[in-house]
Formats: sequence, C-alpha cells, structure tokens
Amino acid sequence: MSLAVIGGSGLYDLAELSARRERRVMTAWGEPSAAVVSGRLGGHEVMFLARHGAGHRFPPHKVNYRANVAALQALGATAIVGTAAVGGIGPATGAIVVPHDLIDYTWGREHTYSDGSQATPQHVDFTAPYAPALRAALLAAAAHAQIAVIDGGVYGATQGPRLESAAEVDRLERDGCTLVGMTGMPEAGLARELGIDYANISLVVNAAAGRADGPITMAEIERELAGGMNRIRAIIAALAAGWNACTR
Repeated sequence: MSLAVIGGSGLYDLAELSARRERRVMTAWGEPSAAVVSGRLGGHEVMFLARHGAGHRFPPHKVNYRANVAALQALGATAIVGTAAVGGIGPATGAIVVPHDLIDYTWGREHTYSDGSQATPQHVDFTAPYAPALRAALLAAAAHAQIAVIDGGVYGATQGPRLESAAEVDRLERDGCTLVGMTGMPEAGLARELGIDYANISLVVNAAAGRADGPITMAEIERELAGGMNRIRAIIAALAAGWNACTR
C-alpha cells in the first residue's frame, strides 16, 4: 500500500520528507489544489497534497476534492490520511481525535465521480466511512509517538467558510456529532468510490459555537494550530515509520 496525506488548515507541507519531488497532475476533473509532493518519511515513500493550495487560497466549498483524490490515486496512493482543524462539540480544545463516523451537511459541492460521464453510477457502501485498519494504524502510531488521542468521534461536515451558529451546533450535537469541520466531505466519500482506504485525524482548535465564553477568534485558532499540528506531524511520521507492519 502507498500512503498519502492531505493536509488541511495548519498543515501546508511535510517538511520532514526527504528526497522530495513535486508532480503536477491534471485529472479528468481538473487540476488539484496543488502539486503533489513525494518523498521519504520513516524509510517509506509518502505523498503529500495541500488541500487548500498554496497560501490557503481555496476555501472549503471551493476545493476541487475530486481532482485531489483522483490525482493521488493516479500516482499510486492506496491509503489517504486527511488532517483537519475542527471545532470541539465534546472534546476540549487541543485534543486530537481519530473519528469513526461522520454526517455530511454540505451542499452544492461536486461530491461524486458518478456525474453522468460513467456508464453505470456507483452506489458504494458507506456504513463505516473511515477504513478501520487505517484508523487502527493511526491510533497505534499515536501510541508509539506517546501522543494522546481520542479514539472515536463523529465529524459533522458543514459548508463554511463561515463558522456555525450556536443553534446549528446544538443541532449537530443532537444528531450525535462531537466535532465540526468543513472539509471532511466529500473527501471521504470520493476516496471510497475509488477504493482508497481513508481516515481522518482532527485537531480541535476551538470550542464550537455556544460552547465557550465569547466569540471564536482566528487568533485563538492560529494559536492552537501552531502547537497542535506539530503533534499531528509526529503521528504521521510514526505512521510512516511503521507502514510495512501496518499494511501486512
């Protein structure tokens, strides 16, 4: 299996990659957000793609998710870890979570490869949107790196780019969501359509609306990103180092 990482807010590069090379891929669904960077990490080949592009140019609802996932598949990726910065409905700010399920509240996004260009639409099973074996590998990597993570959670994918209202977060909580983010879908669904194992690792950068005193500020979010993404980098490095064992 070949590992790829899609980096979200706060993870725009994997500087740890050695023998780096960039490849620009044009897909049937257009150009991905950025060039795919490949290199060695933990003795294994790893690919990296910045979800929002250089300089965070693409907001969540304008990311070309279809091109991103297709480009990684074209370069041989069979497993993708998507990182995300999220609001915490249950988990505290600073927590790292490996969710086990999701609910999609997005709309208007190009969310499937079954767009009429194929002879037969795909109806993929999505009972467990995150690949159990890849989730387990992430949890094992976190344990190896001695970084605390929460095993399990429900990611509520909202449209963005604005943050949610307190009433919207109340609804998410009633639905069973413990995290709220803007990029978890359609990324996970597209990976499933292409037969690529997919898992998410999320950093809680703020308490969701109505869960803390006062408004949510970008200064607060950026402060949490600065330290928290270093822990996610360490988990990814541990995952790459044990990749052969993870994929037997």
